[in-house]
Amino acid sequence: MPAPAAKAWRCAVCGYVHTGPEAPDFCPVCGAPCEVFELEPARQPAASAPVERWRCLNCTYVHTGAEPPQTCPICGAASDTFEPLVEKTQQAAHATGIRRVIVVGGGVAGLAAAESLRTSSSDVEITLVSKEPALPYYRLNLTRFLAGDIDEQHLPIKGQDWFDEQRIGFMREAEVSEIKPEDHQLLLHGGETLPYDKLILAAGAHPFIPPFPGANREGITSLRTLANAQQILGGGVADRRCLCIGGGLLGLETAGALARRGAEVTLLEGHGWLMPRQLNEAAGKALARYVEAAGITLLTQARTREIMGDERVRGVELEDGRTVGTDLVIIATGVRPNSYLARMAGLEVNRGIVVDNHLVTSHTDILAAGDVAEHRGVLYGTWAPSEYQGNIAGMNALGAGVEFGGIPRSNALKVLDVELFSIGQIQPEDASYQTIDRTDDDGYCRFVFRDSHLIGAILLSDATIAPRVKKAVESQTDCSGLLAKHPKAADVIDFLGSASD
Repeated sequence: MPAPAAKAWRCAVCGYVHTGPEAPDFCPVCGAPCEVFELEPARQPAASAPVERWRCLNCTYVHTGAEPPQTCPICGAASDTFEPLVEKTQQAAHATGIRRVIVVGGGVAGLAAAESLRTSSSDVEITLVSKEPALPYYRLNLTRFLAGDIDEQHLPIKGQDWFDEQRIGFMREAEVSEIKPEDHQLLLHGGETLPYDKLILAAGAHPFIPPFPGANREGITSLRTLANAQQILGGGVADRRCLCIGGGLLGLETAGALARRGAEVTLLEGHGWLMPRQLNEAAGKALARYVEAAGITLLTQARTREIMGDERVRGVELEDGRTVGTDLVIIATGVRPNSYLARMAGLEVNRGIVVDNHLVTSHTDILAAGDVAEHRGVLYGTWAPSEYQGNIAGMNALGAGVEFGGIPRSNALKVLDVELFSIGQIQPEDASYQTIDRTDDDGYCRFVFRDSHLIGAILLSDATIAPRVKKAVESQTDCSGLLAKHPKAADVIDFLGSASD
């Protein structure tokens, strides 16, 4: 009898692609069970497994226990933001002759890559090179640190003892000056040379500072690193006039953190509503009510013309002629991948470092993951995809040959004491899409369907069903029976609850 034909099975949670006659029992990258793997058009059923671990949808913290915690100890999210997580299977090294692997970047992608490397091989030499002086930390918690919700000691993801136990070399304040792919070497500022067999670039991104006149004045910063947060707090913020440029996730959380510290905060958004990439107009305007209730002055359609002052910033002039006085400006207008060294080394770079489905760059011995990596034209720029890509890059550096198939982009965050969750495509492109909306005094929700599948959603104020929505979008749940009944938002919520049981 001939062997069963190999098929491709894609994990709907993290994008890992498995090749074989059947889906694996568990995803080796994120630990998801068999039933979330997709084979178009059919999906393979699988028996459920007891849940002993739970992942926070907000910060990806993993809790061990029969039930999720009441609140996430890392980001403070409620228990209903946790999803079941099945223990990963142990990986074996797939490659021979790989003795030294260097990971550049101390963010979550780099840390995940280093951990995956050690899981895959007990003897490979691993070095993690980080430009920052601190241990790898939860970057998404910088605004909670800025707000005073957590102390600096709660920011690190792993302690130095973990690196020692795992025999992973951690180089702090080590900046790469040149990549020499043909020589398999890295050059550091200061002249040190590091040889490697495989290199994983997880160098992250840097804040994008628009070319505003006056942007070099004192009192202007961004919030990307722990040093940035320490700088902002070092000058004191209580009773100061603070202005945030950019009404995206980071701008909102920064404004909320400063307001909680007692600052007089103004938030500028150049678009007509907040978070235009993640929210439609109705949701963005509903969110604005929470912003204003927090004591923040919100200005939309507010495009910066010039940052005014002498040596220090004194105010901002807008393109419509308005001026806003301020003592501190935080610019939160997006990030750009740290791809300069890769470009200078001759690697293929578009907006980010271009990678294939195995997260391999245009040089076979160099991989990339996280904010710096561009996969199928997509720069994810969020925590969870960076962690998943780091895991896969670590496996593939040792020859595992697994694929990253892409995942729907989602944002699960607590903003200004309001729950907010957005995933997938939230704006219909033509009449083939079906949207179901609900607006009330406290919040807003939207569900977007196409071809009988939920492809996007927004939950504002009550994100209790966020894990169910996430599962439905990522596993492409068939909603044809629901849609045939011309449902309202409450019917969709009830359906998603029953579908996840």
